[in-house]
Amino acid sequence: MRLPIHKPIFRGFLMIVALEIIAIAINMFFAPHEVAAGGATGMAILVQEAFNVPLWITTLVINIAMLGLAFSFLSGGTTRRILFGSLALPVLLSITPQMMLIQDRLLAIIIGSIVIATGFALNYRIDASSGGTTVPPMVFAKYFKLRPSIGLLIVDFVVCLFNIPVTGFDAFALAIFSVGITSLAMNFIETGFDRKKAVYIMSNQQLPEIKQAILANNDFGLTVQQVIGGYSNETREMLMVVVEQRDFRHLVNKVHKHDPGAFIIATEATEVHGGSI
Repeated sequence: MRLPIHKPIFRGFLMIVALEIIAIAINMFFAPHEVAAGGATGMAILVQEAFNVPLWITTLVINIAMLGLAFSFLSGGTTRRILFGSLALPVLLSITPQMMLIQDRLLAIIIGSIVIATGFALNYRIDASSGGTTVPPMVFAKYFKLRPSIGLLIVDFVVCLFNIPVTGFDAFALAIFSVGITSLAMNFIETGFDRKKAVYIMSNQQLPEIKQAILANNDFGLTVQQVIGGYSNETREMLMVVVEQRDFRHLVNKVHKHDPGAFIIATEATEVHGGSI
C-alpha cells in the first residue's frame, strides 16, 4: 500500500516526525558530546559551548536569517517550502530534553549520525527542508553555478572547523567522521531498501532461447529493445531485465547456460516504479 505523502495533513505529520528525529539526534547524541557536525544546529552547539546560549535560540536566529537570505535571493516558493521547518525545528529542540544517552563519544556520534540521516532522508522524501545552512548552497547554485551538494559540503566543513578552537581537535575529527557517515546513511536509507539491478543482455545466436528462459521466470521484468551495432551497423535485439539483488547471479547463470559468450552489462537501479508491459 502506498503512503498518501501528497496529502497535506500526512505530509505535515511526516515533516514533524522528521524534524523531531533530527532534534533527538542533536539533543541526545551531538550536543552532550560537544560535537558540531555542520549545519545551523552545529553552529548552535558551538555557541552553547562557548557562551552557554540554549541550542534552540541560536538555531532560531540562524534560521530566521537564512529565511531572509532565501527571500532576498531565491524564489518565494523556496522560501515557503523551508518556512515551516525553519521555525518548527527550534521549537522541537526546545521541548526535546538534552541528555547523554550513550557515554562512549565515538559510539554516540556513529548512532547520532544514523539517526539524523533518517530525519534528513524522510524530509527529502516529502520534498521538505529544515532550512538553516541548506540555503547558502542554493544561493551559490543560482548565482555561481556551484552544485548544491558541493556548496553544502563547503558550509558544513567550515562549521566543523570551528570545533577546533571551541571544543578541540577530537571534536573536529568526529564531526568530519559524522558528515561522512550521515551522507552514506542517507544514501542507503533513500535507496538501499529497494535496490535492484538493471541487466542488459545481447547474444549473437541464442537470444530467443534466453528470452524464453527469462519469460519462464515471473520474478524477472523483461523489456526488449531494438539496438544498432556500432561496428556492424546491423539492427538486433537487446534484453533489459530488472531483478532483485539476490536474483542477479541466478539470472547470469541462466543466460550463460544458453550462451557462455553472451554480452551482459549490469547497473544499479536504485529505484524502480510502475509495472510491466
